[in-house]
Amino acid sequence: MSRLKVTQIRSGIGGKENQRQTLRSLGLKRISHTVVKEDRPEIRGMIATVRHLVTFEEVD
Repeated sequence: MSRLKVTQIRSGIGGKENQRQTLRSLGLKRISHTVVKEDRPEIRGMIATVRHLVTFEEVD
């Protein structure tokens, strides 16, 4: 199964509560923090919620 490398590029401060909670659920704590997650529909949905705050790429 492929994996996704997710990097936070903008702050969640001033954003909606659900966006801040989504960043925490992804495991992102600060700008430039990167996590690797399994490529699943749930994770893709979380990324879509905060797409303006993160970047992601597929990793094998």
